Amino acid sequence: MFGLAIAYLRDRALTTALNVLLLAIAVATLVLLLQFSTQVTERFERDAKGIDLVVGAKGSPLQLILSSIYQIDQPTGNIPLDSVDLLRRDPAVARAIPLALGDNFRGFRIVGTEAEYLEIYNAKLAQGRINRAEAEVVMGASVARNTGAKLGQKFLGSHGLGKEEEGHEHEAHPFTTVGILAPTGTVIDRLILTSVESVWEVHGIEHNDEQGKAHDHAAGEAHHDHDEPVVLDERGELKPEVTALLVTYANASGAIRIPGMINRQTGMQSAVPAVETARLLNLFGSAIDGARLFGWLLAITGGLSIFVALLGVARAREGDMALLRVMGAMRATVFGTVLLEGILIASAGVIAGVVLGHTMLALAAALFPTLADLGLQAWVFHPGEALIALAVLAVGVVAALTPAIKVFRVDLARTLARAS
Repeated sequence: MFGLAIAYLRDRALTTALNVLLLAIAVATLVLLLQFSTQVTERFERDAKGIDLVVGAKGSPLQLILSSIYQIDQPTGNIPLDSVDLLRRDPAVARAIPLALGDNFRGFRIVGTEAEYLEIYNAKLAQGRINRAEAEVVMGASVARNTGAKLGQKFLGSHGLGKEEEGHEHEAHPFTTVGILAPTGTVIDRLILTSVESVWEVHGIEHNDEQGKAHDHAAGEAHHDHDEPVVLDERGELKPEVTALLVTYANASGAIRIPGMINRQTGMQSAVPAVETARLLNLFGSAIDGARLFGWLLAITGGLSIFVALLGVARAREGDMALLRVMGAMRATVFGTVLLEGILIASAGVIAGVVLGHTMLALAAALFPTLADLGLQAWVFHPGEALIALAVLAVGVVAALTPAIKVFRVDLARTLARAS
């Protein structure tokens, strides 16, 4: 029966290939949407876990979240260093972690922050130690893997937050790799972490180190190609600033009072990750639902194509099927042969579609840096793909059922008499 079904499919190879292609495109579309929506949602949730509020410069709240938590957008600006103490003095704040952005190394962002940032993502060292002095960095697992960085290796940061926008290299301020983190599956895997003071040092900003020693630089040093406004103090020197603060509340009262206080009483803005992420996912969700509907319409169209093809074949082969019956073939065998053709076409479409869907995801991650920054995994299989496969196989079975029943009910005498 299997050999006969294969022979029939080969006999009309072009029609079979068209049906397989329709189903493959449908399955690829559904798999791609499933993987994208699931991975992006899970990644957003993991990266924002433990962060109740983000404080930054006035602008778009969504842009603030994307740049400070997910590291996939430009910051809205800088905020005064005093804002760190302002929030840390508040009893409703458990922690306020500063971030200082502005440079990258081979497209990976260099982030000035504190050791508490590692605690948000439960990051552990795989090699080396935590950075202690200025110009020391700890690399995320993805950064080390893609750059081939080793402990003790020195490198130069470039101005800008992405490889496509790299400016000049800060040749006077090399960084030294002192630690490499174990993989976490979060945003920290693709970051290079250093101290906030190291970022200030690179950009010629006067500050005091942990021993209270002043680091003085000429205003504008290392800033001659920067596009952002330069903020000077009363002595005409660059003022220390941070890009954003990641805030975790100590109690529920913080969620009620602090965002309003920041937005109304300061020149900064606050953004709630849960709210902004939900808004972003809702926008994605509408587009994904529309594309998913298109995918299922393609699957149904593929099923109708199988139905039409097999129905036409069943009519053309009535004589062949009648001869098989005369030669001893059972009704179930003839019925199963036609049904098996539909199952084989659907199976080929499912396999080709799954491979095509994952290949498209890999290409998208390679071609679009933002998708790569989200950490999309092209060859991770989702349980929902099995349900898609079963649904498309069911479409193939249903499409082949009517032609199979028609062959099952063929009248031998009438068919053979008509054939003769």
